Amino acid sequence: MGAVRVHRVVDGPGDGPVVVFAGSLGSDLRMWEPQVAPLVARGYRVVRYDARGHGGSPVPPPPYGLDDLGADFVALLDDLGVERAHLVGLSLGGMTGMWLGVHAPDRIASLVLCCTSAKLGPPSMWAERARKVRAEGTASIAEAGVGRWLTEPYAKSRPDVAEFLRAMIAAAPAEGYAACCELIERMDQLDALPKISAPTLVIAGAEDPATPPEDHARPIAESIPGARLEVVADAAHLGNYERPEEFTRLILDHLERT
Repeated sequence: MGAVRVHRVVDGPGDGPVVVFAGSLGSDLRMWEPQVAPLVARGYRVVRYDARGHGGSPVPPPPYGLDDLGADFVALLDDLGVERAHLVGLSLGGMTGMWLGVHAPDRIASLVLCCTSAKLGPPSMWAERARKVRAEGTASIAEAGVGRWLTEPYAKSRPDVAEFLRAMIAAAPAEGYAACCELIERMDQLDALPKISAPTLVIAGAEDPATPPEDHARPIAESIPGARLEVVADAAHLGNYERPEEFTRLILDHLERT
């Protein structure tokens, strides 16, 4: 399968350092809204995109592999005339970032890997979720998705945000979501991580039920040479949205270091 032309939005100065934001399973590029203005204010050219099968991007027939998602990213850079970019990826976006760090290192200036995993089992869970979404649609898993994305106290205090994110998941194309579930079902990048040479920051949410830091973020940080781990308190899986100031501060600090 060849690369697809993903839906993207570009903000900031045309001559600024390029930072590409890659999102979570079930999200679209709106999940990165809290990060846009602060990075643009610091002179960065901010590129957000919808992964294949999500948002406004095409939904090609399955199967999807990380090589497909990586090819989409490279094609996006080529389309924008960008040789190298910083990549900030959360969950599925972080999985794509790790693949690119191994297989397309010349296109990656640095990596920020948020709330993600190099191997996320059990496979049976992903197969079952793909089956459910194909049978009942993404609305059927939206409530559970928000339960992983936000801590319960935050969701109760900000019902508007919880509803916005619930609707985002429910709007995801069922076939694209299911195909990405099957990609995660098959994924194992653990042995490849030491090959990543890009400066890497790993950010985890302390309350993330989907990718608990000790089980997922720490092994990534310990396997990538020179990587640094930061764990953000009171954050679940969509930590950049729940704790935007802290995530944005960490991202900017890493970009300025590199």
